[in-house]
Amino acid sequence: MNPLAEELNQIITQGNPHIFDMLSGIGRNLFFPKGILSQSAEAKEKAHKLNATIGIATEKGRTMHFDSVMDCIPGIQPEKSLNYAPSFGLPDLRKSWQESLYVKNPTLSGQSISLPIVTSGITHAISVFADVWIDPGDVIIFPDMMWGNYNLILDVRKGAVLTYYPLFSDEGGFNLAGFETCVRAEAAGRSKITVLLNFPNNPTGYTISETEADRINDILLSVAENGVNVLAVMDDAYFGLFYEEETLKESLFARICGKHPRLLGIKLDGATKETFVWGLRVGFVTYGSVISGDSRPVYEALEKKTAGAVRGSISNASHLSQSLVLSSLNDSRNPNEKQEKFMILKKRANRVKVVLQNPKYRDAWDVYPFNSGYFMCLRLKTVDAEALRVHLLNTYGVGLISIGSRNLRVAFSCLEETDVQTLFDLVLQGVRDLTK
Repeated sequence: MNPLAEELNQIITQGNPHIFDMLSGIGRNLFFPKGILSQSAEAKEKAHKLNATIGIATEKGRTMHFDSVMDCIPGIQPEKSLNYAPSFGLPDLRKSWQESLYVKNPTLSGQSISLPIVTSGITHAISVFADVWIDPGDVIIFPDMMWGNYNLILDVRKGAVLTYYPLFSDEGGFNLAGFETCVRAEAAGRSKITVLLNFPNNPTGYTISETEADRINDILLSVAENGVNVLAVMDDAYFGLFYEEETLKESLFARICGKHPRLLGIKLDGATKETFVWGLRVGFVTYGSVISGDSRPVYEALEKKTAGAVRGSISNASHLSQSLVLSSLNDSRNPNEKQEKFMILKKRANRVKVVLQNPKYRDAWDVYPFNSGYFMCLRLKTVDAEALRVHLLNTYGVGLISIGSRNLRVAFSCLEETDVQTLFDLVLQGVRDLTK
């Protein structure tokens, strides 16, 4: 093992040995190299005469560039767009995002958390998380309604064992009984489990209530108190898009942090949806747990391991993307812009609810609970979802996503309010076509 990795492991163990126990084999061996990167950082600070360290080209003291490139991004200097960014992410962006977490999650007040590590989108954040924390054969607990790419990242690439519980109870809310049964069954006889929670949920658009959130936290805390290490991973890709009063307005991460040494909260989020910049690919990984003594050295050790995973895969996320996101976060217009887009999406969600109250749809499908995010799902009663999807696409030019044999996902995020009625009427017509 590299001495740098050993040093980080010792720091983590001193602060909380259970966190060290949760690391994957890769995670224990990860470190952040001190070679070219650290020497270049030292040179950037001290080489006031000549700096011949970093692998970029310069011209007349500036970053070499094409005008044909820079003309497309006026207002951002080449040094803030074309240069490599640190594998940790831009320092100002990390600090700004951390500060925003406390604002968006008041329950975090007084809790210590890591500085976020910047990833190339939340998908990459999930992959980085898996590198640092998941070994082949590790159990990861999911609801049965989940984003399909988890399979590719965690099952195919990492060899984890994915196990499921029904997302919804018969009463229509989060299936707390099923969740608890699954968590306790998987924890029995194991030293570590991982629970991945995604709210607003993709594909259903459901977010838990305050009461449900408290109960989930109690269940995970109880398992930790019984001697099992629990990785509580929050995929908060659609954070903030909460449309109803009773829904939880914070991340579960805020309730997990600081509760028990065997309970580690990992928050995966990003500017992707929160700032409506999907293609810029800016995500974050943030940690929170109980740490003995000064928490900063332990979080720095985890940050170095996580940045090492970024360095060892893509080197760093786009400097230009990070600069654009940071500029938007610091812009006085940002809060009003976010509220404006939120209200547009909320009105679309409300329109969907109004339209689907029409009894003419009842024989064709049931509607899964939804109150947030981009999506909602129909559970078809009489036809196969894939057959309907293909028929709608070929006959009516309507594109939807089929999930399994009975579920159809609708992304109301990309529907105008005026198109909602038309969409569901065409889906109903497609069902009638296939049942003739």
